[in-house]
Amino acid sequence: MDSNKTGKLIAALRREKGFTQKALAEKMHISDRTISKWERAAGCPDISLLPQLAEILGVSMENILAGQLEPNTTDGGNMRKIKFYVCPACGNVLFATGEGEISCCGRRLEALKPQNMDDSHKAAVEEIENDYYVTLAHPMGKEHYITFAAYVCYDRVLLVKLYPEQSAEVRFPKMRRGQLYLCCSREGLFQQSI
Repeated sequence: MDSNKTGKLIAALRREKGFTQKALAEKMHISDRTISKWERAAGCPDISLLPQLAEILGVSMENILAGQLEPNTTDGGNMRKIKFYVCPACGNVLFATGEGEISCCGRRLEALKPQNMDDSHKAAVEEIENDYYVTLAHPMGKEHYITFAAYVCYDRVLLVKLYPEQSAEVRFPKMRRGQLYLCCSREGLFQQSI
């Protein structure tokens, strides 16, 4: 850890949040001299204070220790680079169109790697009225089921959460060509073009 970089980052984030050294110190139940000491690189935050400091400043502990924030590259936000994440603890489904540090329930999540649909996960897609009606011959038991289906086209993501013992079918409004993503609770993420 570079105390100079860490101090500069703490000072910049504190100002960004509109806190004085005294206000930040009061939130952390420490003295404002301690905050001043960190910002002048005369010392570093104690490891026991890092989680609270990170939460107050709205960054990860790793960023504080590194003394810098890594901005996304300018090509971020491209739907072709969409990534899906599923929390193993609570089942929360998250997605991002660029690089990022995604976490849930205190765990850093890894992006699911999409695979091409195989025979056991192939979706039947019918056009009914102005919708795509997607059905799967996939088990929907308590331990093995499709957790979500998402339809991604160039400017939007439509995501439907599925649950055990529910039928494996969804409807999406018909849009331009896109990708269908299905997440199996055991075998991961699958994709197919629509």
